[in-house]
Amino acid sequence: MAARTKTTDILTTDLRSAESGTIAAYLLHRVKPHLPPWLGVAGTGIAGALGHLRWADSAAAGVGLTAASIALTGATWWMGKSTGTQRRLHSAITVAAGSAWLTGACLAGPAAGPLGDLFLMGGPVIALSWNVRMVLRRNGDTDASTQGGDKGLLEKVGLARAAIGNAKVEPNRVTASLALEPGEQTNEDVTKVLPRLASALDLPTTALRYMPDAGSARRGELVIVPEDMLAEVVEWEGPSNLGGSIADPLVVGRYDDGSPLLLWLPGDPEVGRNATHLLIAGGTGSGKGDGALNVLTEIVSRTDVNVLLSDPKSFQDFRPLLPAFDWAEEGGAGTEAMVEALQAAIPARTRWLGAHRYRQWTVQAAGKQTDPAHSCRTDGTACGCDGMPYLVAWFEEAANTLRALGDDAFTGIAQEARAAGVSLIVSLQRPSYDQMSTSTRASLPSVLAFGCDPRDEGFALPETVIDAGAHPGAWGNRRPGYCYLVSAGIDEDRYPAPGRTRRFTTRSMDIMELLADWAAANGASMDAVTARAFEATVGNAYTQRTRHTPDTAPAPGPVPLHAVDTDYEEDAMLSDSLLDPDDDGIDPDAELPGDEPGDDEPLFGEDPGRKPTPEEARLLLERALEEFETEGRMIVGPKDFTDWCETHGYSRPWVSARLKEAALDGRLQPTSQTGRWRIVPALAAA
Repeated sequence: MAARTKTTDILTTDLRSAESGTIAAYLLHRVKPHLPPWLGVAGTGIAGALGHLRWADSAAAGVGLTAASIALTGATWWMGKSTGTQRRLHSAITVAAGSAWLTGACLAGPAAGPLGDLFLMGGPVIALSWNVRMVLRRNGDTDASTQGGDKGLLEKVGLARAAIGNAKVEPNRVTASLALEPGEQTNEDVTKVLPRLASALDLPTTALRYMPDAGSARRGELVIVPEDMLAEVVEWEGPSNLGGSIADPLVVGRYDDGSPLLLWLPGDPEVGRNATHLLIAGGTGSGKGDGALNVLTEIVSRTDVNVLLSDPKSFQDFRPLLPAFDWAEEGGAGTEAMVEALQAAIPARTRWLGAHRYRQWTVQAAGKQTDPAHSCRTDGTACGCDGMPYLVAWFEEAANTLRALGDDAFTGIAQEARAAGVSLIVSLQRPSYDQMSTSTRASLPSVLAFGCDPRDEGFALPETVIDAGAHPGAWGNRRPGYCYLVSAGIDEDRYPAPGRTRRFTTRSMDIMELLADWAAANGASMDAVTARAFEATVGNAYTQRTRHTPDTAPAPGPVPLHAVDTDYEEDAMLSDSLLDPDDDGIDPDAELPGDEPGDDEPLFGEDPGRKPTPEEARLLLERALEEFETEGRMIVGPKDFTDWCETHGYSRPWVSARLKEAALDGRLQPTSQTGRWRIVPALAAA
């Protein structure tokens, strides 16, 4: 490959010389590379003549010259062990012949006996042999070139019989076809020796990958990226396509050859690409948080998409973007309600798309339906219905949600959502079988994998991608932002190509806030179909959700204890302006009075310990459900009634029985998690 590149450079130089100089200059330029062997022969003849004048008939000189000749030949053979066998033998023979003639010429004279004829005949032969070798090395065919350094390299790693075909040389990328020995070697043999091949080339293991030919078990392409172009940190400076469509590619970073790292979420029937869900995985310190921000900022910069966000970390990374989200929850009951609402919205969205003759969500589905080809009417005229934006449901640190809801909480969503114009994005550190069900993992076809423990590589990336040379375990947390992207729309030979996302710094916060304000003003509103499904399923949990605006965004976090002026607080509590007039004159240091008669009397005239009747208990339970609904807590279970049980003297088994009765009455609906119920909004239940 190096020889092929060198040949191209020489030919380019030749053409330039022919265009700008004379024919003599051109010929001299072509002859110059072949002159060194002839100069060597001429120099040997001159050295022989001068040596004869000095050492003629000297026995000591004869011994010295003979010893030097043997030593030089041996040294040439020893130093040539790192080269090919042919070059080593050729060099040793040339040095032996030249030193032997030089010894004879110094002692007897360059023209004595047969020495003159040997010089005149042998010298040109040796010089021409090196000229021929140079020509063959430069202009030989593919088979000849593989006998040089490339063939020797493959021989070192156990692929001596493999043949390297034509190489495609690009900036910082070399791609060469590889054909293995029929019946003796397979593509698996290449994937096994990639680490040794990287060692032979003195490159990191991630710089080499092998893409097997899908139609052959012994053919493929070897890709070598000699220079790591990802070493330079690139800061995020804003989205790539502000105001564009979610159907356009999301630019989330760059590959190691400098090309953009692209991701598509919606499908495209024109090119045969399906919509996709995304798994973002990476260990602590791998840059997964910045990678998530790269994806999310690209999403919210588009005008035909809504975003739901669940983040148990209290929006630690996403706080500047809160105004851009339609619905954001910190976890807990809010996330439970979000999952239930999303499950209910999927069939409603699918029904709308089907009624408007969309087999999958496209850009046209987001706008007003003025095309008769996408009308829900039967008379063939345009229906004029409002459009349905794309929907992204993002679950950050999903391991927390999966522990609370069960490892198959997302299974139904992942299996059905793509047809409804919904992409599920799940972010967690270790996507192992003990974190999420195998069904859910199989339904997340796309993955953005960052550095991880070597033992977790198989959980993050498909086995074929790892065999092709992808090794996120080689990075761990030492290369923040380095990643592999496997997704629909990306050429498969790019799957094992490492990329790197852009870094978010404190300087990025202001841009993120501006982006969130822009998205709140220019982004898509939630469509009526999805909103009605959410409201009918979880009621106030959606209709009374917290809408974050630049003026109402929550504070970055609780005030540290050391920042509170305790002396000021104590003075304020004792100031007259904060005292109740009825408490005036009370000594705060006085001891509390003891028990007095009548303290144990019920406040409402009931006997101590009296329990409500079954009908009264059901009314109390209904009031409790109404309170939960008012607060937006639409997913409940026996543990949520702990305080209620203590107040009214009922046990959790009794509450469980009443909850089942409420489910039979239609006031509750079971969820995917055992022992958890979804409150049916009062209007829907009626």
